[in-house]
Amino acid sequence: MKTLTALFTVAALGLSAGIAQARDLGPDEALRLRDAGTIQSFEKLNAAALAKHPGAKIHETELEEQFGKYIYQVELRDANNVEWDIELDAVSGAILKDHQDT
Repeated sequence: MKTLTALFTVAALGLSAGIAQARDLGPDEALRLRDAGTIQSFEKLNAAALAKHPGAKIHETELEEQFGKYIYQVELRDANNVEWDIELDAVSGAILKDHQDT
């Protein structure tokens, strides 16, 4: 029983540590970071995401801080109605992930 309790505790701590490493940034903080020049403009980041899927439309965006890095997440829907999730480094504008949403 002690082993099961210890295993459960370790698993719960591991899950909560992973969750604590990602933090959604609100609009005010996102604008402050943009205005300070810490992150790229949202127009530039959106344009980089749209360049990967010409003709797509943006459905949702989100700025997060993950492990000390600013990540801009964009959800697109292309002309064939396929959803794409794109993650960009909000500081450099580099595409980090581009995958079809399933």
